[in-house]
Amino acid sequence: MALIKSISGIRGTIGGKRGENLTPIDVLENVSAYGTWLKKKHGTATVVIGRDGRISGPMVSSIVNQTLLSLGIDVIDLDLTTTPTVEMAVKTKKAQGGIIITASHNPREWNALKLLNEKGEFLSASDGAEIDVIIKQGAINFADIDSCGNYYRYDEALEDHISAILALDLFDIELIKSKNFKVAIDAINSTGNIAVPALLDRLNVSYQSINDQIDGNFAHNPEPLPKNLIELSSLVGSNDFNLGIAVDPDVDRLAFICGSGEAFGEELTIVAAADFVLSKKPGATVSNLSSSRALSDITKKHGGIYHASAVGEVNVVKMMKAQNAVIGGEGNGGVIYPELHYGRDALVGIVMVLNLLAERSTDLDQLKASYPNYQIIKDKLAFDPSMDIDATMDQIASLYSDENINRIDGLKIDFPDKWVHLRRSNTEAILRIYAESEDVSVSETLVNEIKEIVLNNSNPLIA
Repeated sequence: MALIKSISGIRGTIGGKRGENLTPIDVLENVSAYGTWLKKKHGTATVVIGRDGRISGPMVSSIVNQTLLSLGIDVIDLDLTTTPTVEMAVKTKKAQGGIIITASHNPREWNALKLLNEKGEFLSASDGAEIDVIIKQGAINFADIDSCGNYYRYDEALEDHISAILALDLFDIELIKSKNFKVAIDAINSTGNIAVPALLDRLNVSYQSINDQIDGNFAHNPEPLPKNLIELSSLVGSNDFNLGIAVDPDVDRLAFICGSGEAFGEELTIVAAADFVLSKKPGATVSNLSSSRALSDITKKHGGIYHASAVGEVNVVKMMKAQNAVIGGEGNGGVIYPELHYGRDALVGIVMVLNLLAERSTDLDQLKASYPNYQIIKDKLAFDPSMDIDATMDQIASLYSDENINRIDGLKIDFPDKWVHLRRSNTEAILRIYAESEDVSVSETLVNEIKEIVLNNSNPLIA
């Protein structure tokens, strides 16, 4: 069905033909090249491995582990865990790299390899290009029988991760405990059902979970968007819960449900987290071009400066480092707190928001009402990879040349009271079209206006 390489790693659907889907051969080939690259860079290597709860996880994990061992690389296997836990373990175990076996928000038939460097961060585009060269040249040498790697299982990584979060001087843990919060959890049949309860137990938060079987048979589309969280919203709204917590399968994206049952909105996750952090540590913030203006507004309110990056976690992190940002993330529910690590982390985001609510003696409904009421529309068009999307965006840019045009990542058009952003997805053959304004009808009209231009100027579109 699909095999996609990007700054997010290699991602595809299980089964099918080599080079067209994520087959065992594709896994072996890419892991072999990655391991070869690590050894070339470091001389020797240890790699931390972890996976989410997907059906194909054990199979892919086995191939990854055995391939690394055959290269003479030591493996530290965390097994079922979260993306941010692997990222942190790379640092704490002083490993040279990490591989997270997860397709994040994609459906059950997908899986992926997220590749990390020695800092526990995603590889840069140039690093990825070097690995591609190794694949094309076939420059891979496997270890002899006396030089194979060693395999280690490590089961305390999540505990290490949570302890590091709770040790941050940012938080008043005793205050959170004193509030006796009661929450509902939807961790969508994956490893969030291990991680989120383990965190809440340490915070004296009582909880009820739905979709808590870790079997990879996702009860709904796993992307934590309001339309996919109907069951959680209903549960929270009809019972005595303070809020609902939703994470994606690898626990790097976070969304909340208000006590009323209304969606807080994934775009406001980073806004609320930043509101809390900036109240303690003023400074710069970063999000990507497709994220809400609300983060810019809240940053200015705290006297800080907001910066926009290209879409993709590696791009957000690069900008955060350049601007020495105190917090950053993405409007898809990703929170990055550099004092912990440079990676999206739903667990640290949960503590930030609980601490904010506890400190202000408020709830999510009231908090949402206090933030700018922007209405963002997220749409997309599937396209044939052979079509010239860039030429289409050039045409659209010329039509709106009187407005503020940004081309660092696709095309963003900033109007005084609204914006629209068009870009290729990093993980799928689709054109994403996002628009935001203070009126949902204005946002919808702007998206439809752009879609009509694209449809009239680009062929062949799939949908």
